[in-house]
Amino acid sequence: MTKLSVNINKIATLRNARGGNVPDLLKVATDIQSFGAHGITIHPRPDERHIRYQDARDLKSVVYTEFNIEGNPEKQFIDLVLEIKPEQVTLVPDAPNAITSNAGWDTIKNRQFLSEVIAEFKRNGIRTSIFVDPIVEMVEGAKDIGTDRIEFYTESFAREYEVGNVSSVAPYVDAALRANMCGLGINAGHDLSLNNIQYFKDSIPDLLEVSIGHALISEALYLGLENVVNMYIKKLM
Repeated sequence: MTKLSVNINKIATLRNARGGNVPDLLKVATDIQSFGAHGITIHPRPDERHIRYQDARDLKSVVYTEFNIEGNPEKQFIDLVLEIKPEQVTLVPDAPNAITSNAGWDTIKNRQFLSEVIAEFKRNGIRTSIFVDPIVEMVEGAKDIGTDRIEFYTESFAREYEVGNVSSVAPYVDAALRANMCGLGINAGHDLSLNNIQYFKDSIPDLLEVSIGHALISEALYLGLENVVNMYIKKLM
């Protein structure tokens, strides 16, 4: 089955809104894993507006499934990842002031930089994944820089699927087939939800993992966190 990694940034956002430690990020991460999720994802940003760098350190002793840390590979981020050594690092080209991730890497223009960063992580035994748009050339570029996996930026699919355009998955299928030929693992994330996740999963050959945060936490407000985690798992089987 496709694995579910839950992004807990929104839990940290809620905690930070009032100060203190409610909700307790570490307890939520522990609970999510006990509910059946296969991993925990965080995306610390330089301003620490949700996940704090200390959160990443504290979570290391709590995450017993797969720990995935996402972010732009600036020095502070690289140092944090090398300190914690999560199972997976996902490189995302987001600007410091970005509200959320909004594009994949140009793996051709950034080939030298990404190759050097990825080589350093792999020397430390950390699986690497890079955020890409569903463009065959970007997938081929990802292969050339030595990453283990790609993560498809799925916002365009989710937006079009919402208005009934199911053909919006076609570029992802083409890019996934090329990734399979290149020997790259495939992850996906951004705006995936209970409404669209099964169609996306069923369309993408060999989809290994999805990382879902905003939609899952929002849906849990109505349906309950344990229930929602298990609803995703059933759709990903």
